[in-house]
Amino acid sequence: MDQHCFRHIVVMGVSGSGKTTVGEALSPLIGLEYRDGDDMHPQANIDKMAAGIPLNDADREPWLKQIGQWLADKPDGAMVGCSALKRKYRDLIREYCPGVVFVHVHGDFDVLHERMQHRPGHFMPASLLQSQFDTLEPLEEDETGRVFDVTRPVEEIAQEAASWIKAGA
Repeated sequence: MDQHCFRHIVVMGVSGSGKTTVGEALSPLIGLEYRDGDDMHPQANIDKMAAGIPLNDADREPWLKQIGQWLADKPDGAMVGCSALKRKYRDLIREYCPGVVFVHVHGDFDVLHERMQHRPGHFMPASLLQSQFDTLEPLEEDETGRVFDVTRPVEEIAQEAASWIKAGA
């Protein structure tokens, strides 16, 4: 890959937005390892969400630090799926990995709620989706990132994201 490409990427968005699906489709297009950030949650966080209790900032902090450190430990680049809902969460990841950029997969509440209703075996119940939308702070002008509409086919989202990442702008 070209040296101007983005090398550390967070695929962000609320639960049910398709972070994992997009990340797995994007990974081979840009030649970067993808890891699902859900796998990095401490068991206490998983138990809390599974019980229908939203995480608070104190719950999220060690998880976000681990994500930032994991990215920073990959000098050739890597990609992780992480909700990264608030600016301060993204800032915390950037403390560990300053060059990180954000691929924000986003759709409206009804579309994502419907998806979550049909997602077997995931610890995050659809009942918590509203809390995620309430928490979400869109990317700000000084944050390097781009929003991708989740109603489009995954292959199109991945191709468009790959082009943006490869262009490094």
